[in-house]
Amino acid sequence: MIMKTLHDAGIRSEYAYAAGMGSIALTFASWGLSRLRGDHSKAQSDRWGIFVGHWSPTFMTVGLALSQYEQSLENKKK
Repeated sequence: MIMKTLHDAGIRSEYAYAAGMGSIALTFASWGLSRLRGDHSKAQSDRWGIFVGHWSPTFMTVGLALSQYEQSLENKKK
């Protein structure tokens, strides 16, 4: 039901995969920028990078679920 709602809202599997890849880049950027600012300790920078890094598997999983939903719609059309 959730995948149907996301699909009906116009969100496609490619968008979720792109968000997953973007979050990987954002992980490195947030970790690096946090380290450069100098306001935080190394441990704080690592925690910030890890926090953002957890987004990627979520987006990839949603992309996989949407892909399977899209394939089931195509199979129903045949």
